[in-house]
This record gives sequence, structure tokens and C-alpha cells, in this order.
Amino acid sequence: MDRRQVVRALSGLLMVLFVAMISTTIVAVALPQIIGSLNGTQAQYTWVVTALLLTSTASTPVWGKLADLFDKKLLIQIALVIFTVSSLACGFAQTTEQLIAFRAAQGLGMGALQVLVQVVIGVMTTPRERGRYHGYIGVMMAVATVSGPLLGGLLTDVSWLGWRWCFFSAVPFTVVALVLLSRTLHLVSERREDARVDYAGATLIAAGVSTLLLWVTFVGNTFPWLSWQTAAMTGGGVLTLVAAVWVESRVREPVIPLHIVTRRNSALAILASLAVGVGMFGGVVFLGQYFQVGRGHSPTEAGLLTTPMMLGVMVFSTLAGHLASRTGKVKALVVTGSVILTGGFLWLSTIDHATSLLEISAAMVLTGMGIGLSLQNLVLVVQNSVPLRELGAASGAITFFRSLGGTIGVSVLGAVLAAHVNAEIARGYAAAGVAPTGEQSSNLNLEALPGTALAVVRTAYADVTGTIFLVAAAVAVVGVLATLLLRPITLRDTIDLPAGEKPGRPAERTAGAVAPGAR
Repeated sequence: MDRRQVVRALSGLLMVLFVAMISTTIVAVALPQIIGSLNGTQAQYTWVVTALLLTSTASTPVWGKLADLFDKKLLIQIALVIFTVSSLACGFAQTTEQLIAFRAAQGLGMGALQVLVQVVIGVMTTPRERGRYHGYIGVMMAVATVSGPLLGGLLTDVSWLGWRWCFFSAVPFTVVALVLLSRTLHLVSERREDARVDYAGATLIAAGVSTLLLWVTFVGNTFPWLSWQTAAMTGGGVLTLVAAVWVESRVREPVIPLHIVTRRNSALAILASLAVGVGMFGGVVFLGQYFQVGRGHSPTEAGLLTTPMMLGVMVFSTLAGHLASRTGKVKALVVTGSVILTGGFLWLSTIDHATSLLEISAAMVLTGMGIGLSLQNLVLVVQNSVPLRELGAASGAITFFRSLGGTIGVSVLGAVLAAHVNAEIARGYAAAGVAPTGEQSSNLNLEALPGTALAVVRTAYADVTGTIFLVAAAVAVVGVLATLLLRPITLRDTIDLPAGEKPGRPAERTAGAVAPGAR
């Protein structure tokens, strides 16, 4: 495809990615109204979000591998249909059980769209050209992350729309994207007669990951960290994944080829992407909570206050993409991004209930800069080291590990926050001479708290938030070390690896050379 054809197809792909990404955040503000109108319970509250994340994360590597075996355009059309139908079903749900089930189906479509968009762009463009387009992907992800809560709150507050339009609103965009991609996306499809799907490996990976994610969801709330439930779920999850590794090492078409994830640059890029995942997911979740609970802002105001971080992501993701395409070099960008991300986390670790919003905004911009410089360039490092036939598996692997790291990171940071905030609230009550009731000690229903207790709870949440960003900074340091150990690469100017070159070696060894060959 020439430049004009790529740009036309890219408009549909970015629309697809935007709708998929926004589906994770658009219900955040509307959840109380959703659960209330469906007569749901507190236990079902988080599952409206968790069901989507669980199925999308577990299915990502499977969709990536399918993209290497079958028609990529057909797969993205199937994923769009799954996402559209499940979104409609979510909007028409009459019980919370139905909604959770339909959200799980929606997660299958979302996981597919996230990885297939990157794979299709990889088929249309060379790694060097891809840097520019991956910058646009970073921008779209940032816009979707920050606009989701704002759009969800707006739809919920409009009396003649309501929360169901948080799901219905995606349908027109997916239909337009489906038509647009059908007309503009022209890929050369080579049917593989010997294609085989690794059902055993896919099942084991999905089961193992799902078990660990379920443990992450329940631990610290339903049961303690040190308990038989923890031992059973973590042990079962790890053993299942060990069995998956054994299967993947022996089948002809593994879902996640082990030689990709164990290759030096790929492994280091995956490790560094975990820190970016914590920044993307944890930054929005806990900063949003800081502004609402700790500083008393409304959900809509909290969404607006996190805008500086997303602006940093948007601007520097675009800049990094253009620099990668112009120079063909990405190591300096990801190292710089990892260092800046660590600095942003360290700055955010100093915030408390009295920190000025201007200072917090500056720290968020710094964090966004780090994410923008690193986010998609780490994907390029992995994609540049594999032949075209493994592009889907490679893209699925790094997307999978980034999502997995972000999900687990958010849970761990949440556990740290909960442990520290309870102690801080107890100290605050003691200092104020207040004897909290059981309801006040739970510190969940802020509207029911009297003035003194409310002030204690808000101060505790605001002062403790800095602690979790200190933990995030420690994770980001690991990302810095990983990027420093990356072998310098030059993004190749060919769609596929030139004949005779081994995957992962030439570009890493000849940093200043451009691989010969035509597209």
C-alpha cells in the first residue's frame, strides 16, 4: 500500500483503536448508576470492569497468533462484529449478571482490536515508517484514556440518554469503521494450507493468566494475602503456565513463540513495557482517586485535572514517532523516556493534601512525556526483530505482557494504598479525638461522614497517594535498566527481514546499516 492508501486505512484503524480503548474507562463514572439501576451488589461493582480486562488480557496473544495464520483483514472484521454485538448486548442488559457476561464478550473483541490494529499497521508499513504511525496510536490511546470518564459522566447525566449509552455510543463508530476498513484496507493475503491453531497452548495460557488475574482481583478484599486461597490460586496459575510453556516449546505453531520472548531485545523491551503499563493504568486510576477522594473534586473535574499527563503522552508520542521514522534509532528515545518516567513518578511521590495543582500538573506532564517516548517505541523494538510471519505473535506478546503488568501493578499499588490509608486514618482520628463508628472506619461512603471525619479521610488519602508513586518509581527503575541493556538497533526499511538474515541479529549487530531489499 502506498502512503495515500495507508493514511486512508489508518483513519479506520485509529477509530477502531479509540473505541476499543475508551470501553475500559467510559463506565468508570457511571458505575454507581449502573449497579443501582440493575439492583446489583457491591461484590458485582468491580466485575463490570474486571470481566472486560480479564478476557481482553487473556485473549490478546491468541489473537496475535491467529493473525500470523489467517487473513488479517477478516480477523479484524470478525473482532469488530464481536465488539459491536457485545456492546449492544451490554446496553440492553437487564441484570448485573447479564452485563458482566456481555462485558466479558466485549473484552474478547477489545483484546483482538488492540493487537490486530498494530499487526495490520505492521503489514502495511516498514518498521522505519511505522514509528510515525505508532506515534498516532499513542495519541489515540491517551485521548481515549482521558476522555472516557468525561464522556461517561456526560452521557449518564443527560436525562434522555442515561448510562446505557455508555455502551450504545460505541456502535455507530464501529459500524463506520467496519465499512471504512472494508473499502480502504487492501492486504495481500497468503493462505497457509498447513496452518494449525495451538488450542492446547491457548487454553493453558488463558486459564493460567485468568487464574492469576482473578487472584489479583480478590486478594486483599475477599481473602487475605496470606491464605489458602492465595496458595491455591497462585500455585494453580503458575503450574498451568508452566504446562503452557512446556506445550509451547513442542508444538509447531505456538501461540507465544518462546524464541521471541526470550530473545535479548524482545525480553528487555517486554520488561521495560511493564513500567509503562503501570504508568498508563496506575497514573489515571490513582490520580483520579487522589483528586476525587483526597481533594474533593467531582469525577468530571478529576478527569479534567488528569489532562496534563495525557497531553504529555500525546505530544511526545507523536514527536517520538516522527523521530524514530526520521532517524531509524529508538534506543535513545526509550532510555530517555524511561528516565523521565522515573523522574515523574518520583515527583508525584512528594504530593500530599496541600500540594498545589500547578506542581501536580507539572509532575503529570513529566510522567506523560516518559510514557509517550517509550510506549510504542518498545513495540517497534520487538517488531523490528521478527520476520513478517511472526509479526502477529510478537505484537500480541508485548501487548499481552504490558496489559498484564498494568493490571497486576494497579492491584499491588491499590493494596499498598489500602494498607497505608487505614493506618493514616486511624492516626488522624486519634489526633482529632474522634472515636470512629464502624461505618466511618470503612471510609467508603464519604457523603455519610461528618465534617471532622471527612477531613481526616480526605487528608489520609491525599497524603498516602505519594507512597504508591514511590513504589511505581522503583518499578520504573527496572525499566530504565532494561532499556540501557538494549542493543542499539536501526529500524529496517523493508516489510520483511531480508533473505538470509536471522531474526533478532542483523539489526542489533549493524546499528548503522539499513537492510537492503524492496518492499
